[in-house]
Amino acid sequence: MNLIFIDLLILIIGIIFLFLVIVKFKLNSFLSLLLTSIFIGLALGMDIQKISDTITKGLGETLGGLAIILSIGSMLGKLMADSGAARKIAISVINSFGAQNIRWSVCIASFLVGFALFYEVGFILLIPIVFTIANELKINPLEAGIPMVAALSVTHGFLPPHPGPVMIADTLKADLGLTLFYGCIVATPVFIVAGPIFYSFVRNIKGREVTSFENQDLDNLPSFFTSVISALIPVILMLLATFLKFFSNESFHQNSIYKVIEFLGSPNIALLLAILVAIYILGLKRGRTMSQIGKSLEGGVKSIAMILLVIAGGGVLKQILIDSGLSSHISDFINKSSFSPLIAAWLIVSLLRIALGSASVAAITTASIVLPLTTVSGVNLELMVLSIGAGSVILSLPNDPGFWMFKEFFNLSIKQTLLTWSLLETIIAVFGLIMVLILNLFV
Repeated sequence: MNLIFIDLLILIIGIIFLFLVIVKFKLNSFLSLLLTSIFIGLALGMDIQKISDTITKGLGETLGGLAIILSIGSMLGKLMADSGAARKIAISVINSFGAQNIRWSVCIASFLVGFALFYEVGFILLIPIVFTIANELKINPLEAGIPMVAALSVTHGFLPPHPGPVMIADTLKADLGLTLFYGCIVATPVFIVAGPIFYSFVRNIKGREVTSFENQDLDNLPSFFTSVISALIPVILMLLATFLKFFSNESFHQNSIYKVIEFLGSPNIALLLAILVAIYILGLKRGRTMSQIGKSLEGGVKSIAMILLVIAGGGVLKQILIDSGLSSHISDFINKSSFSPLIAAWLIVSLLRIALGSASVAAITTASIVLPLTTVSGVNLELMVLSIGAGSVILSLPNDPGFWMFKEFFNLSIKQTLLTWSLLETIIAVFGLIMVLILNLFV
């Protein structure tokens, strides 16, 4: 027992060290994770040569499983943004629901867009639409803004191919298709509560004066059908393969048709097919040259270069925690305490998120800590991914770049941002956990 507390103390000191170098000294997150990993490894008595080998192993294994998914996912998102497909989805859904249902239409549109676009890209893409709507309808910009960020945050926290769910699933060896299926079940009520419903309680907080944004030529956008298909091809293929896997008998699994669908529904292949289709229907078919399309694809990968490095740094920390034995000790302690693994993981990632600000760093660190627990507790791996994903977005504070993005675009005070953005993120985290626990009763 004393050994466990010593390990916990070392981990806590390591987290404090990570917090200081990122927040106080403004050191790059990737380098901060590497330094923290080395510090924890030495403090736990690991051999210097073993630490070096562990760093190499952690980097290689983490990026090996994630680089293709995240890179192609970012390419697809950038191509949708540059072609106007994401904007077309948003405008079409909003127009279909009408002005009287603007909160719901913005929320649904942002959710559909959020499937393919990373949070920051979706935010920058949709914010002009939010202010255009606010200007035309003479409403508080937050009435459209809060549903927008709620939907984008939920997809960011729960749904592949977003970095958080993908890297947690990769670490825990969870099924990505099943994670997506359960994630959709959890995400739907969560973004409704955190978006349209939550706004009713903060309607007295006023956003910025509406400014004009340059509108894209609405006559030159792709069709709604083309835009939606581009975004949902990987989702449809992955869900189809998952359904067939769990709702068909073993004899059908030997069928050639099943094997083809299973192949097409694997995350890497599904995203590869999606980007190939998008290159044609959003690019070549609409008169764009391969050179222009290539610039979009290149821009997509550049936008996540640092994300990939941070994930790699998290993979190093993960491997240090595993190879040093610290992760096993902590998991044994949690398991013996009869504490729900889903709640324990949520609490750990929530504390890390509040301390560090980065949802990605908090998520992958937590996944490393609870990894051994998944093998002895019998917990549903996909629900564990969603539990960690929920906690990773809790209580966004000024140490989170997303806090400042929301504050500055809507011209809010610190207090107003805490009462809107920070509270919204906390609702997603808490209600997300509740939905995961409810789902756990049935799966």
